[in-house]
Amino acid sequence: MSNQQGRDDVRNSPVQVRIPIMLSLALAGGMVIGATLLGGSSKVSDVSAGYDKFRQVLNRIERDYVDSVSTAELVDYSISKMLEKLDPHTAYLTAEEAVAARSQLESGFDGIGVEFNIQNDTVYVVTPLFGGPSEEIGIQSGDRILSVDGSPLSGPGATNTRVFKMLRGKRGTKVKLEIARNGAKKPIMFEVTRNRIPTYSVDAAYMAGKDVGYIKVTRFSESTYDEFKKALGMLKEKGMNRLILDLRGNPGGYMEKAVNMADEFIAGDKLLVYTKGKRAGMDKESRAHIAGIFEEGPIVVLVDEGSASASEILAGALQDQDRALVIGRRTFGKGLVQMPLKLDDNSELRLTVSRYYTPSGRSIQKPYEMGHSEEYGKDLSNRYDSGEFFHADSIHLNKKLRYTTVGGREVFGGGGIMPDVFVPRDSSRNSNYLFELRGKNILRDFALKYAALNQQGLLKKPFESFFSDFQVNEPMLKEIVRESEKQGIVFHEKEYQKSKAQIQLEIKALIGRYVWGRQRKDGLSNEIYQIINPSDPVFQVALRQFGNAAALEKGKFGQMRLK
Repeated sequence: MSNQQGRDDVRNSPVQVRIPIMLSLALAGGMVIGATLLGGSSKVSDVSAGYDKFRQVLNRIERDYVDSVSTAELVDYSISKMLEKLDPHTAYLTAEEAVAARSQLESGFDGIGVEFNIQNDTVYVVTPLFGGPSEEIGIQSGDRILSVDGSPLSGPGATNTRVFKMLRGKRGTKVKLEIARNGAKKPIMFEVTRNRIPTYSVDAAYMAGKDVGYIKVTRFSESTYDEFKKALGMLKEKGMNRLILDLRGNPGGYMEKAVNMADEFIAGDKLLVYTKGKRAGMDKESRAHIAGIFEEGPIVVLVDEGSASASEILAGALQDQDRALVIGRRTFGKGLVQMPLKLDDNSELRLTVSRYYTPSGRSIQKPYEMGHSEEYGKDLSNRYDSGEFFHADSIHLNKKLRYTTVGGREVFGGGGIMPDVFVPRDSSRNSNYLFELRGKNILRDFALKYAALNQQGLLKKPFESFFSDFQVNEPMLKEIVRESEKQGIVFHEKEYQKSKAQIQLEIKALIGRYVWGRQRKDGLSNEIYQIINPSDPVFQVALRQFGNAAALEKGKFGQMRLK
């Protein structure tokens, strides 16, 4: 960019020098995209003209605008607003946002190793992660982090982003924490040496019956396939012949991890998923190619409206190849493929370049209108209001998007994966009182304190004894009510009675996790699911559907009774 010769002979400021780099996303980078993806000199010319116009506007703002402004912030804002004219999943991330987003899919991170929660502008340690540096030096559940390296961490500035930024860092580096602890008259100072903290995406893997295995996958990250394969092999060794694969609430992640998991179940070279884009280079198909661990044996897959993207790829492949029975509610419907493009300033463009299709040809993506992301974001609320979460007949299938599985079963496109067996959302124990208890972490905080005070006594018996004998009694419930009132939650007798059994269930599950889960190093939270699943209607339906899953696997569709 040449110097601007004006009345004041304004020269390039540091911000102006950065402008071309930042514009590489919005416009200069768009020239490359236009030439390769769109094709045609007219498109390149349009982008070039747009770049020139944008450059002129930014120059005049920087040079002549009456107040001082951040040109970098203006560029970020303009890029974000421009992308709103595209599909709902094309996105621009600042450098800080890109780092945070990538960290969610990594197999671990460098930090001090604590699970934290922010309540009333205070950062509480929920639990120090097992084997991490914080646990090793004695940081405890319930500790409050007041400052980090002398910088206050409490107050209105206590956000998740700020906490991550201050606590994470290169392994081997040291950080000083000022900790407030119940019972301590003054703050305690700790010096923690950061280390690698593993994160896990397989949340549970246990035997749910004599020959029934249960695996819960919460996302598809770098390590998901390795974790899953290890869990699957472990359950096979324990005698698993039937499997429940729980993908509820799984927002997706890396597609190849879902494809690899599908390959463990599907034999031969059958199609698993394919993509189609504007350019031939974006068209790709993935097929089974390995001898999987569990290519024979009935499978039930659990899904709901929170199952998206890679979860839908896996569920769709198993359904279309008649390899598994899908149970639950219609999935989210995210079937657009984003290519991450890292820019010179470490920001990132996630550009939609193709669509996912299941083996039968169904598009996973639900309908959307370009430039109307706000309406798109209301889809789940609209599903709730229409009764779709509670009544199967409230789901309106597009009869024009009719497809068949390899065995001839009828399935439908139009957005998401429709389950073979619908199970409504259970709201029989829900109440506003319960939501408030969860929202202010009353249940979790109580379970943490109880586990810390009673851990030694509880560990004298195996988890199986706790599972069968332990009860959250009335004195414990009264303490929870007292604490909730201190936190400003108004007691409602009717709502309390409606949710009482659920409160007891969740408290017991959390205590089980905090006491026995920390004894292992595999990252699994089996105790929570072992306690909650017997009361979960979807799980119970899954156990009753193995006969249909077995008939499906053997191609005996006429023997199936899908109710």
